Amino acid sequence: MNQVLIVDKPAGMTSHDVINRVRRILGERSIGHLGTLDPAATGVLPLVVGNFTRLAQFYLGAEKSYEGIIRLGFATDTYDAEGEVIGDKTVSACVLEQVREAASRFVGKIEQMPPPFSAKKIKGVPAYKLARKQQDVVLNPVSVEVFEFEVFASENSPDDTSCVAFSARVSAGTYIRSIAHDLGQALGCGGHLETLRRTSHGEFTLSDAHTLETLSGATAEEREEFFLHPRKLLPGIPSVTANNEQLALIQCGRAVNLPEMSKSKYVKVFRGQREIIAIATRVAGTLFHPKIVLAQG
Repeated sequence: MNQVLIVDKPAGMTSHDVINRVRRILGERSIGHLGTLDPAATGVLPLVVGNFTRLAQFYLGAEKSYEGIIRLGFATDTYDAEGEVIGDKTVSACVLEQVREAASRFVGKIEQMPPPFSAKKIKGVPAYKLARKQQDVVLNPVSVEVFEFEVFASENSPDDTSCVAFSARVSAGTYIRSIAHDLGQALGCGGHLETLRRTSHGEFTLSDAHTLETLSGATAEEREEFFLHPRKLLPGIPSVTANNEQLALIQCGRAVNLPEMSKSKYVKVFRGQREIIAIATRVAGTLFHPKIVLAQG
């Protein structure tokens, strides 16, 4: 089974928990994800099944979009609602325009410090493991890009904190938790990420996603409709339908001339309309060499 399945991840599960659940539902062992979500987060979690796990390398730089709530008034050690409060709670009756002005500073190419409770490695050890042991976590800032960061509502709470609704579109490697924390620092009142929902990952959106309950309640025949059509994958790479002779060469790992006229570095090679056989790299002109072979026979 070579498929891509988009799950609407529920809160309270790790991405690996979701994979284990889907393994049981589909009866397939070879399943991976294209980008993890924190346990408290929900939304688009693309899963790759079978040989399609080899597609992960093409999604390392995929943009992602989110929506959620930032609570202003105090920071936490994890930069989200799961962590311990850092410092004193403060009154954060910020007007919407103040928050928007501060938020505008985080749009564009920025240097961002990852959260101490993150998977970033320090001498081979994930930072969160050191943080849990209350050991020093020394991370370096990373360059990321925030394409959009829009604050569209702000509401004061009875506990003197403010809840700020936002949407964001960011480059790969961007921590929304860090943006929430840094926004609170910029406003002088502290802040953390209250809720987060991923609305898109590359070409995948919530309209493609299915809940675990829907998946588990469907028949095997019904689940076939849940898998993404292969022609929708990697829309930035052109597709070509190869003939039997070309396919035989590709599946043996040999270069082949393909009828592809664009200047793209890669091409998706199909047998018919639905079966993607390989991703090939241009050697010269119309000569392509298979980079990854996804199907045999």
